[in-house]
Amino acid sequence: MKSIAIIGAGPAGLMAGYQLLKKGHSVSFYDHKKAPGRKFLVAGHGGFNVTHSNESSIFQDKYNHDFIRRAVADFTNDNTIQFLKEIGIPTFVGSSGKIFPEIGIKPIEVLSAWISALENLGGKFYFEHKLIDFCEIDAQKTIAIELMESKSEKSVSIECDSIILALGGASWKKTGSTGNWVDLFKSKSIDIVAFESSNAGMNVRNWKKENNGIRFKNCSVRIGKLVKKGEVLFTEYGLEGAPIYALNDLIRNNQTTIYIDLKPMFELHRILAVLQKKIWNRSKQLTELKLSKEIIQYLKKSLSKEMYLDDEFMAKTIKNLPFEVESLRPIDEAISTVGGVAMHEINANFELKKMTNCYCIGEMLDWDAPTGGYLLQACFSTGFVAAEAIAKH
Repeated sequence: MKSIAIIGAGPAGLMAGYQLLKKGHSVSFYDHKKAPGRKFLVAGHGGFNVTHSNESSIFQDKYNHDFIRRAVADFTNDNTIQFLKEIGIPTFVGSSGKIFPEIGIKPIEVLSAWISALENLGGKFYFEHKLIDFCEIDAQKTIAIELMESKSEKSVSIECDSIILALGGASWKKTGSTGNWVDLFKSKSIDIVAFESSNAGMNVRNWKKENNGIRFKNCSVRIGKLVKKGEVLFTEYGLEGAPIYALNDLIRNNQTTIYIDLKPMFELHRILAVLQKKIWNRSKQLTELKLSKEIIQYLKKSLSKEMYLDDEFMAKTIKNLPFEVESLRPIDEAISTVGGVAMHEINANFELKKMTNCYCIGEMLDWDAPTGGYLLQACFSTGFVAAEAIAKH
């Protein structure tokens, strides 16, 4: 039996601990917050999808690094469903392909069932313990860890066979994902990629706050040749929505103009034919194209009278409504972050190359994925892979 310390009681750390406890190892969890899974719970506020039903090849294409792709191949969406079943949480597949806990089951109930399962397996939890340092102390590669206990402000030292670090990214700081661990890693000459927003809204140049609340349903959003479909929401500062989040990477890489196709199912000539029907005025023509009153008002206000009444210009605008993006929303508003421990610092098992028996998992690593269950699945999967590596060591 090995002794393992897991620093960070989010979904990645909890999954690693679950797998190790099932194999009979001794696992202790440490977290600097007062309770586990704070970001896990916040993620459930907007619809608690825990993974996605895509087949394996499609699923893996959602990630931008081979280590993450391999992890989600080793611990799949089916494995996640089975895990939830083991802790008493049935699931169902929604109309969009997302997988949810059965209707009526709240995020806190999922977390409570998970924690109960871990405690029943012998897992120990220590909250309000902040990581101060970790290092190897002998030829057997034993790990020494120093933590600060918040209540007593006393330093706590422990030794273990392996350590799993699941320290989170830098978004939603109120949940504990502060990114404050970065300086400690830099002091150990571990390369860190600066955190940036991911799955975040976009600030639009020359934006008017009165646009807030307009929805573009069943549209497509394009940057260059990359197109994403879905619903876009106008906010006080710009744009939100799944297609917007999916194009974050291009904004981070200095592409600034996005185009919204309001009628992706209509060819340009079909739109033009409706706009050229002179028996209707412009508003009636746009209504005939099934554009909402809010969108029609937006077009009327944002275009000059000449542009609004020009059939060709209006048809092209409906197919390519442009927006100049200034920036992504701040990191603390983002659903996730890119950046963290550089992927070249770890091996495929998520073990640090510079420190044997020390593993980094979850959002603290520099990888990216869209919303829709893919972020959580990767956290589960990296935790599983690290646990398997420790068990087999």
